Amino acid sequence: MIDLTLNETVVLLAVLRLKGNAYGVSIREEIAALSNTTIVYGTLYSYLDQLFRKGYLSKHHGKPTAERGGRRKIFYRLTSKGQKALRQAYEIQKELMDEMGNWILEF
Repeated sequence: MIDLTLNETVVLLAVLRLKGNAYGVSIREEIAALSNTTIVYGTLYSYLDQLFRKGYLSKHHGKPTAERGGRRKIFYRLTSKGQKALRQAYEIQKELMDEMGNWILEF
């Protein structure tokens, strides 16, 4: 059994969709596009840190840029463990939605 919350699942999906361009700002924008909600950066980085510690994400630093005042972006990528967790989350949620659909049809 996986230990992902729905919000962690959305973060992993956003990172997956962004492929090699997943860093804080782009992940936040992707989450907004996926879920029609905004997430504050503190919460986002908390999720990213949790997912990194669980082994679902890897991270690396990009090159410093002038427009960022010499600061480097941190890029995230799903690990194979993260891909497996996301797949399992999908399967569980699909099963739940199918079951819910059966009940709704009975109303």
